Amino acid sequence: MTARRTSETIADTLIADIRAGSLAIGDALPTERELCERFEASRPTVREALAQMQLRGYAHSGAGKRPRAAKPSLQGVLNSAAEHIREVLGGPESGAHLEQMRQFIETGAAREAALRADNLQISKLRVALERNFAAIGTPEFAASDIAFHREIVGVIGNPVILALHDMFVSAMIAHRPAKAEPKLYDGNSYEEHRQIYQAILESDVIAATEVMDRHLSRSYRARLSAPQSAHGGISQGAEP
Repeated sequence: MTARRTSETIADTLIADIRAGSLAIGDALPTERELCERFEASRPTVREALAQMQLRGYAHSGAGKRPRAAKPSLQGVLNSAAEHIREVLGGPESGAHLEQMRQFIETGAAREAALRADNLQISKLRVALERNFAAIGTPEFAASDIAFHREIVGVIGNPVILALHDMFVSAMIAHRPAKAEPKLYDGNSYEEHRQIYQAILESDVIAATEVMDRHLSRSYRARLSAPQSAHGGISQGAEP
């Protein structure tokens, strides 16, 4: 507890220096050794303070470089938070929560796209759909899947929502287990993509929303492992 309070004090003090201008944006922060001497703290405590500053958007660092003073930005804070969230992505509950967030965002995005997508946005969505079709059964399908959904979210024109989508969707898809029959699975996903595109093209708000919601629900449930049978082995329930 003492070390944690000390790390918070160090972070708060350095942040106050940045706000006051004593540390200019872009300046290198004091070395770990200097901070250890200034605050009479251990290196792990100082490193925790620097990590807190990065999470709050007041510091950034490249590989092997000293952290530098930074001004918080929405994108920077989201990027920092994303790294921490990805660390727990493997847990079933956290994964389900992120899937729920994705479903909420993309179902709303499909509705908005059907309402107000312009010709240019629909053209980009069509190109993404064609690339998705061409990638069926190949390792490139996942990337084309992300690109198709991203074009729909992009119609909203909200950089915060798009940033959240970019941060988590690629990570979620990367954690998906390999399918036994990827061509069949990809084909099912593509067909649902095609239906979503058609609904948006026809400005059918109800269909766009319902198909997107069904698509994401099916995709998630299809990845859940079957429960163990009381008689041994895996139960053979109907696939969602």
